[in-house]
Amino acid sequence: MATEATLDERQQRGLVIAATSKITKRGNETWIVPSQSLNGKYAVTVTAEGKECTCPDFELRQQPCKHIYAVQYVLFREQVTETKPDGTVTTTTTEAASVRVTYAQNWPAYNAAQTTEKDHFCRLMRDLVANIPTPAQKGAGRRFIPMPDMIFSAAFKVYSGFSARRFMSDMREAARNGFVSHTPCYNSIFNAMALEAMTPILHDLIKISSKPLAAIETQFAVDSTGIGTQQFYRHYSAKYGHDQMNRDNIKVHVMVGTKTNVIAAATVTKRDAHDAPEFKPLVEAVSRDFDVQEVSADKAYSSYANLELVESKGATPYIPFKNYAVGHTKNTTWNRLFHFFSLNREEFLPHYHRRSNVEATFSMLKRCIGDTLRSKTRVAQINEALLMVICHNIRCLIHEMYELGIEPTFEKLCPAIPAATPALVPVAQQLPLV
Repeated sequence: MATEATLDERQQRGLVIAATSKITKRGNETWIVPSQSLNGKYAVTVTAEGKECTCPDFELRQQPCKHIYAVQYVLFREQVTETKPDGTVTTTTTEAASVRVTYAQNWPAYNAAQTTEKDHFCRLMRDLVANIPTPAQKGAGRRFIPMPDMIFSAAFKVYSGFSARRFMSDMREAARNGFVSHTPCYNSIFNAMALEAMTPILHDLIKISSKPLAAIETQFAVDSTGIGTQQFYRHYSAKYGHDQMNRDNIKVHVMVGTKTNVIAAATVTKRDAHDAPEFKPLVEAVSRDFDVQEVSADKAYSSYANLELVESKGATPYIPFKNYAVGHTKNTTWNRLFHFFSLNREEFLPHYHRRSNVEATFSMLKRCIGDTLRSKTRVAQINEALLMVICHNIRCLIHEMYELGIEPTFEKLCPAIPAATPALVPVAQQLPLV
């Protein structure tokens, strides 16, 4: 068995499964191992020729997975009966050593970023929205809330995690500190988040908030996640024979820098939208501002068009192929990458597994900002999801201020939005009043 010094990540996880889960033997050669996420079970076959597992990891790598290592640990600690020369019989059990995994952390930088995050967030958010103009208002009547104040208030409310009414104390404090011109009514924040005119501006702000890290990020990963709403839907389940109720959600598609977890681009779709069509707009948007050298994604994004798109941007795609894929098609790019994937797994997998950083990004977003939307209308839900992404990017910048010593500035990055833009002028008449 491997010692503590040589245990890799899969061996460590196998050790955890063997210690905490029930592994049963079926027949002479097969072991049933539960999934570590408790979402199912996998069959591990141990023969003289080798070991195999039905999990996707073994199917992809054709190398021992954590479930195979778990079976090895179970076999390793089985009881051994020994008969000594004097006739006594002793039974011993050999247990695999427990391993504690630790990771390096720059604790002074982490602590400084966490303890000053809210102060930096308000300042950076104010700088981010400062150059967004407000459409001109003609005639008498109450004045519109300035567009920078609207977006700052909505983003700060999403960041706080409070309801709009409970959030007003924070908003008054922001007004006293000069981050907004005055404190808006909580209903004005609701109305601002429901504006269709705000959606393209938020997409631009996601791009702008990620650009201070353009010199750092060259490797990206693409994936999607669901964010729950306040609505529920019913569907008939053939398995249970009756209707079931589930929380509705929207799907957020992102392209993430794998070094800092910053989200360089994002799109929002319905819950049942496919992932592959969202790949192109994400790659197109990010490649305009970043030096994209690698793009990793899972099998859902494996297609002729997506592979050719990444290569057309001068980057290398690390996207595994589906089980039924073949390497003798009419598409030369597909054939070449398929053979590289099939014949160079050891070189392919370290690049592909950078994709796991996008899962860490989703975890950061949902743990720190929230995993459920408060808005009721579809436009407000889309805007709230985009505001969550912007808040996440600001948090990433704050951490890198202490980790890498950067000082983000947005003034030169913020594009000018003409006050007479046709898309904004009609909507400006519906902007919430002070």
